[in-house]
Formats: sequence, structure tokens, C-alpha cells
Amino acid sequence: MTLKSALLASAIALTPMAAMAELTIGFSQIGSESGWRAAETTVTKQESERRGINLKFADAQQKQENQIKALRTFIAQGVDAILIAPVVATGWDEVLEEAKDSDIPVILLDRTVDAPDELYLTAVTSDLVHEGKVAGEWLATEMAGDDCRIVELQGTTGSSPAIDRKNGFEQGIAGHDNLEIVRSQTGDFTRSLGKTVMESFLKAEGGENICALYAHNDDMAVGAIQAIKEAGLAPGVDIKIVAIDAVPDAHLAIANGEMNATIELTPNMAGPALDALEAYLANGAVPPKWIQTESKLFTTADDNAAIYEVKKGLGY
Repeated sequence: MTLKSALLASAIALTPMAAMAELTIGFSQIGSESGWRAAETTVTKQESERRGINLKFADAQQKQENQIKALRTFIAQGVDAILIAPVVATGWDEVLEEAKDSDIPVILLDRTVDAPDELYLTAVTSDLVHEGKVAGEWLATEMAGDDCRIVELQGTTGSSPAIDRKNGFEQGIAGHDNLEIVRSQTGDFTRSLGKTVMESFLKAEGGENICALYAHNDDMAVGAIQAIKEAGLAPGVDIKIVAIDAVPDAHLAIANGEMNATIELTPNMAGPALDALEAYLANGAVPPKWIQTESKLFTTADDNAAIYEVKKGLGY
């Protein structure tokens, strides 16, 4: 299998065409805070178009109130189903009850919610805790007994990726007394805030006293790389960097020696979600409550320059 075909299979794998024509589905997207988020939106639109689905798209601009308003609009319009990437984990019970009362199945994409699972059909996500644990274990191996003071860029406060990726990372470094998280603050999953918060970390700790950065997504890491360079340090060398998503710019940073590792989160949540929805609407087949997508660790050992080019061509 070629590199391009392998990545195509994991990123926007084509699923069998099905009798999904005439369906209208609402999609409430968090926003466009990252390159990965933009890729998820693109892939969801492509999957819907390929299947003949009428997709109603709503950009929440990182605000839960906008998502709740969008869901209620979809319900009033009588859509056949709703896809939602929830901005935070709590506060969904009431609107999900409204969808259930209207017999509209809801599928969660890439994030989960703290609500009774009978209120949604299924959740298509990666194992967010596992992603963070892989990052922590990679750093523990990389440092191999050397003392390492770590700064952490967290995702959006209250979101399931921020909660789970933090917990997973802490599991990954548990038992390694040489590793210590000395600063942890939200960068809201954005490149600009990742840069700003990293600047504050460097000012507070001194760049020479920071061994590694763990970022809950690549966009924050890329912003932090700029801050590290502006501080006169070499990212990836003076400060080790591991993050999550495996977007093209992360592969480019690794290829350039400015980042050390990233864990892939596929943007193709829509393919498995629509497959599950198709089966449910066709014959009542109830999917499992969690459909897990695959994650993969990329390091300097991989051909990141080639991966960058392929992923850019896939619409990231």
C-alpha cells in the first residue's frame, strides 16, 4: 500500500455508497479553531455530498449557546438526524431530550457529553485518554531518567478532549518522578492563544528551565513553537514538543526538527457515523454507544515531509 492510499484509508476512507438520498441531516460544528477542525468539516461535507445527503451546516463559533440554538432549529425543521461535535461536555440534557421526543437520532462526533446515553444514538470518537497516555509514555521514554520540567497547553476548559487528554498524559508519566508538570493553562485549542500562553510560560519559568511542552492539540503547539523561537530557543531541541491531532503543519514541524511527536486523530468521524445511521434508519440496527477510531503515534522516525504533502492534498 502506498503512503497516499494508507493515509486516505485512515483519514477520509470511502465507505460503501448507501441509500441515504433524500435525507436531511443537521451538523452542528464547534467552529474552526484548528486545522484539524477544518478538516473534519471538509470531510463531513464530502461524505454527505457523496451519499446524496442534504447537509445543513451550522458553525457555533466555539459557543455552546450557538450549538443549542442550532439543534433547536434543526429539530424545528424536522431533519432526519443530527450530527454534533459538542464544544463542552455538560449542559446538553434538555436539548437532547427535545431531539429524542421528536424521534430525531443524534450522533456525537469526536467529543462526548455528560448526559444519559439513551439521549444519543452513538458517539464516534477516538480514545482521548489513550491519546494523552501515548503522549506521556513517549515523553517518559524520550527523557529516560533525565529530570524534565513540563509545561502543558490544555484545550478548551470543560471539553472532553481537554479533560481526557490531560488525564491520559498524567497516567502516561505516572511513576516517573523525573517528570513534573510545572505549568498548565488553557490555550483554547487555538494557535494564537497557544503562542500567547507559551510566552507567559517562558516568562514565568525561564526557557532554560522548561524541558518539554505537551499540547492538547497541534495548533497550540505550532503557536508555541513561534513563541519559543522568538525567545531565542530551538523548539524540538531545547524544548521537546509532543501534541495531538497529526495535522499537516505538525508533520511539517517534525520534518523541520521543530517538533518531536504527534498522535493522530482522524478527521473522518462522519464516515463511521453515517454508516451507523444508515443501518439504523434502514432496519433499526442499534450501533454500540461508542464507535472508536484509530490513533497513531508519529515521530521523527517517520517520513513527515511526505506525510505533510499527502495530508495537504486530502483537504486538511
